[in-house]
Amino acid sequence: MKSLPVFTSNNVSVGGIVKILPYTDVQSIRIENNVAKGVTARVVIGKDDGAANFCMRVFEISAGGNTPRHSHDWEHEMFIHAGEGELYCNGRSNPVKAGSVAFIPGNDEHQIKNTGKELLVIACLVPSKAPEL
Repeated sequence: MKSLPVFTSNNVSVGGIVKILPYTDVQSIRIENNVAKGVTARVVIGKDDGAANFCMRVFEISAGGNTPRHSHDWEHEMFIHAGEGELYCNGRSNPVKAGSVAFIPGNDEHQIKNTGKELLVIACLVPSKAPEL
C-alpha cells in the first residue's frame, strides 16, 4: 500500500510542495459578454502549479447567470459545490444542486445556468490539452 505524505505546518510534504489554499485566494477573471453572463472563473490548479495531466477551475455563476452554450473535443468532470442550477447537454436540461456531479463527454454541446437565488459554485476538471480558461 502506498503511504500518504506527511505535511508540515507550511504545507511542505516529503517529496514535494503541495498547494493548499482557499480557492477564493486565486486571482479571478469576470466573464460577461453576449453569450455568458455573471461568470467568475479561476484556474485553481494548472500548468503553473506543475499539474501535467489536468486543470482544475472553479466557476462562480451569479443568480440568473450562465456560461456560454458551446462544445469542444475534451471532456469535463464537474462537482457542484454550492447553489442550484440547470445543466444543458445535447438538447436536454437537467437540474443540478450542491453535491451533484456531472460528466460531459467531448463534443457534447453544454451550458450551465444558475436558476437559484444564491451563487452557483462549480469545480470543473479538464485535461491538460484544453485551454485553462
